[in-house]
Parts: sequence; C-alpha cells; structure tokens
Amino acid sequence: MPIYEYIAATSRSCPRCSAGFESLQRLSDQPLQVCPHCGAPVSQRISAPNVVAGNSHRTSEGHLEKHGFTQYRKVGKGVYEKTAGKGPSHIADDGL
Repeated sequence: MPIYEYIAATSRSCPRCSAGFESLQRLSDQPLQVCPHCGAPVSQRISAPNVVAGNSHRTSEGHLEKHGFTQYRKVGKGVYEKTAGKGPSHIADDGL
C-alpha cells in the first residue's frame, strides 16, 4: 500500500494539515477530501518516489546463508563459484 501526502487546501486548518501529513491507503481507496483531525479541505500532494541507489538493496551473503539460500558468482564462461550457503563449491557447464 502506498503512502500518500496531503496538505491543507485553505487557510482554515489545524497545525497537522497545514504542515502536511501522510496517509497509508490502498490504491483502490478514494483520495482524502478533508483532514481526519479537523475536517478542513485537503489536497493530495505530489511527492518524490523512493529510489534505491548503490548496492544497498542487495542482500548480504551472511543474510542469504542464514535463511538457507545458496549464492553463486560467475567466474568464467559456464563456471560459477559459491559465495554463500550450502552446496557444491563450483558449478560448471560440461557442454551438455
């Protein structure tokens, strides 16, 4: 479920909606029309999406092994070397 941002549409508002607030809603839900706290009209604010940068989104090898996964890294044409988990230390394509 996405988090939508709302801000007061008029000067008649409470401190919560005049500064803006977030609401966790289903995609199928209608946008809020009024502040749930004070009833003042609100409008949905466009916000920047969350973007993952760098390699921080990759799962660590220790985490993979802890949860029972095996990870291999390509070291040559048809040859893979184990980096985490249980299993054979190398996997090679025998040309079959």
